[in-house]
Amino acid sequence: MPTETLTIAGAAGNDLAGALDLPEGDVRGAALYAHCFTCTKQSRAAVEVSGALAERGIACLRFDFTGLGASGGEFGADSFPADVADVEAATAALVARFGPGVLLVGHSLGGAAVLAAASELAEVAAVATIGAPADVAHVLKQLSGDLARVERDGEGEVLIGGRPFTITRAFLENLRGIDLAAEVGELGRPLLILHSPTDQLVGIENAARLFEAARHPKSFVSLAGADHLLLDARDAEFAATVIAAWASRYLT
Repeated sequence: MPTETLTIAGAAGNDLAGALDLPEGDVRGAALYAHCFTCTKQSRAAVEVSGALAERGIACLRFDFTGLGASGGEFGADSFPADVADVEAATAALVARFGPGVLLVGHSLGGAAVLAAASELAEVAAVATIGAPADVAHVLKQLSGDLARVERDGEGEVLIGGRPFTITRAFLENLRGIDLAAEVGELGRPLLILHSPTDQLVGIENAARLFEAARHPKSFVSLAGADHLLLDARDAEFAATVIAAWASRYLT
């Protein structure tokens, strides 16, 4: 399966690193994959889901968010709004290559980002999320450090998944200021929500809140037995199979 390396012009002026996984035969659709919080386009879920979609005829672009992986810029400067802007920039690059009618797939906070971006993008045909939070501020539970000091001094270092990151006061404010349920209610696109009932990082109640807020057409699929990061390739393969089958109804 061929993979192209891409450089995408980010909204903030920095370059975003992308990898486009292409089908070996005819392309029957195109998708964008937005990775989980502080992950990269090389995370197991990103590679497995994107590759599985490509095997089913859907060209899939996975990319690194600003300040992560091989992308430029500073992580933690603008927080969630920067993620949404990155999704919009990457979607524009995908549409320029394949035309409108694309699928957005987002994992964890990447799922929240595609939900927030999709309603502003006329070229999006459908959206699928994997383990997405219903509340963007949920991310704060993954930060280990003195958040009060960040609030007081304007910035500070925290640990996320055991790795040090410098975040700003604006980073915290932006996470707390997003009404994701309202965004989902105004989505206006077919929505597929995939979530594991045993997810230890983002509980299954988040899927219930998103599903309740969304309008039809909407669907839910349980990733029974899977962990939040889809570390078992079989779970990623299952998710991709379901997404590809569901999206075939909506992709041009």
